[in-house]
Formats: sequence, structure tokens, C-alpha cells
Amino acid sequence: MNALPANPPGESHAALLDRLGNRSVVFVGLMGAGKTAVGRKVAAMLALPFIDSDQEIESVSRMTVPELFERYGETEFRALEQRVILRVLENGPQVLSTGGGAFMNAQTREAITSHGVSVWLKAEIDLLMERVSKKQNRPLLKSSDPRAVLERLMAERYPIYAEANVTVPTRDDRKEVIAAEVVEALYGHFGLPAATTLGEARS
Repeated sequence: MNALPANPPGESHAALLDRLGNRSVVFVGLMGAGKTAVGRKVAAMLALPFIDSDQEIESVSRMTVPELFERYGETEFRALEQRVILRVLENGPQVLSTGGGAFMNAQTREAITSHGVSVWLKAEIDLLMERVSKKQNRPLLKSSDPRAVLERLMAERYPIYAEANVTVPTRDDRKEVIAAEVVEALYGHFGLPAATTLGEARS
């Protein structure tokens, strides 16, 4: 009997992908939690396409998210975000990273629940502050006290984010490690025996 070739990405996760079916793995959480960076890693581990909803919105509208906020306001932006996410969710399986406010919209949340498995990357305020202070493209943080804004957003949003199918605490660690923990959590969500991804990520 010939030796089998090394597993291509995703093949070792066949049972997980089978359970996922046509659904998307959808990252939710506050700005700075690492949804895009970790989402890309999870997509690579599962050999799935990766989509960032903010990038989709920018390519559809040919404007940046801050420009959209400035020109149309948050309500109009959320309506556009909802339409884009609903359209993207029809094309699973894939990994989708969403903007911080997307999961707060009841219809978007319902669509994510119907067509996906939601993963909340839960971060502490100090980590978020450290990350978002490095970027100037955060329309909601245009304030003299961005920490107070973040604290308010956490108070408003964390109870809703907690409705996600899976919660994975994030921290200042390598994105490969957090991504491996997300995959482990997905195995747990589907009641599958744990994969051996954590050891690989930490080695």
C-alpha cells in the first residue's frame, strides 16, 4: 500500500467542513479584536475563501468606510452593510469578517444565524485601545476620549455579541494561535473530537 500524500490544507478538517456545509464562519466583535487577521488564518487552515465585509462595502460603493460614514451617516452605512453581508452569505462555505456594528443589526444577525456559524473574538479594553490607537480610520472613535467611546461600545455590544455560537477570548498572542483556538472551538460547537491544530500553532 502506497504512503498517502501529506494532507492538503483543509483535508485534515474534513469532518468540520462536512458539518459546516454551505454555511460561513462569521467573525463578529469590536474593532481591533483581530477579526480580519485571525479570519484570514482560519480560512487558510480550512482551505476556504476569506471575505472582509468592510472591503466588500468599499469595492461596491467605491468609497472608504470613513468616507461613507461622513457622507451618509451611520444609519445609511448600516443599511448598505446589511445588504452586502446578506449577499455574501449566499456564497458559503467561506470565512467572513464583519464590521463591529454589523451583528448589532437584527436582520443581519438573523441572516448570520441562518447561513453561518458566528464566532465572537472577545477582547479586553486595553488590547483594543492599543490596536485601534495605531489606526486613524475608525469613524466611531473620532472623539477626544476614544477609551470612553470603546467602553460605551463594549457595554452596548458585548451582551449582543454573547449571542454568537462560539466565543473565543483573544489577547496579545500570535494570530496563528488564536486561529487554532477558533478552529478548536468550531469542533466543539459541532460536537466533534478536537483537532490537533493547537500544538501545530504553538510549536
